[in-house]
Amino acid sequence: MTRAELAEKSGLTPTSITRIVKALLEEGLVVEAGFLDSTGGKRSSLLELNTTGRFAVGVSLDAGRLTYVVTDLAGTVVGRLVSPGIEQDAPGEDVIRIARELGQLLVQLDIPLESVVGVGVAGAGLDLGAGAERHSLTATEWESFALTEALEPRIGLPIVRDNDAACAALGQYWAGRVAATQDFATLYMSNGFGLGLMVGGSIARGASSNVGEIGHTIVDIDGPQCWCGARGCLEMLAAPRAVVAAALQDRDLADRLGLTGDPQRFRIDFDVIARAAAQGDAACCALVKRSAQYLAASALSIVNVLDLDRIVLAGPGFAEAGAIYVREIRDQLERYARTRGIHGVVVELADPGLDAAAGGAASLALQHALTPHAVRPSGW
Repeated sequence: MTRAELAEKSGLTPTSITRIVKALLEEGLVVEAGFLDSTGGKRSSLLELNTTGRFAVGVSLDAGRLTYVVTDLAGTVVGRLVSPGIEQDAPGEDVIRIARELGQLLVQLDIPLESVVGVGVAGAGLDLGAGAERHSLTATEWESFALTEALEPRIGLPIVRDNDAACAALGQYWAGRVAATQDFATLYMSNGFGLGLMVGGSIARGASSNVGEIGHTIVDIDGPQCWCGARGCLEMLAAPRAVVAAALQDRDLADRLGLTGDPQRFRIDFDVIARAAAQGDAACCALVKRSAQYLAASALSIVNVLDLDRIVLAGPGFAEAGAIYVREIRDQLERYARTRGIHGVVVELADPGLDAAAGGAASLALQHALTPHAVRPSGW
């Protein structure tokens, strides 16, 4: 793209564009890449993004595993690291480990710290105002822990935070997997459920930056008591822990699958069940299908309220049997969505689903560095 084209597309004056481009060239964010063919006058130089001019790191905090992703300025993943999750360690010890592993990854990739614009952190139940984890069923040791204050000095890079579902949605948007003008939702399953909602190219936040707590939408008013105080929440009936609990009630099935029954290893047990379901095991198919039907009921409500035409499933919970969830959600929407006679709803798995939150967190760091006004939740 030439300077003249930039001026035309942006609406800025040629003088302003010249000044801005000069600064970007000096910063190494763009480079000159040849010239347009001459039409009789001075040849115009072409500008392009210097994709290796800056990098960003995304970290997904998860009880099952920690995922680190490094992307270049175009959002392309250039490095990745997976390590054990945060559930069994105290927050202070985890912060030390995160700083160490992040540093090791950058050294391995030969990326100097000064080339990194920042670190995005994705996690379930992040309190965006305080940089802390809010209360949850499985990570109570993180409650009120000031993650940013503890981690930022250790890594020497600015940190920006968001919940995993929002990061996954942002990652899909920045990677160009959805149209820039399309509103869509990402349903994220890890220990529980979350929703990331993109509206007009921005993450929907709400009054307290807590849009998307679909795990605590009620799908059975007579259902089991949830840790949040309500009864029949989606999380209690359809999340991995609930699926494992149902499987453990069938002793023969649990023995056949080799389930541990260890509350600290329920994610491992869930993966075993989901993998067997994907391979056609009838009992496991029934368990996963029941979970998917509950999630489909919530997805139907979301589509009816928001009039969406795309739902993306992301997160480690969909890694083994995501196709079953896609099928059940798609079926419910085709049958019962209020707008089914007007438009369809695309239901698809994120690509790559396992790294969706970490990749989105890296996109968050890039966006925060390049267009900070676009990503700051209210109250920051």
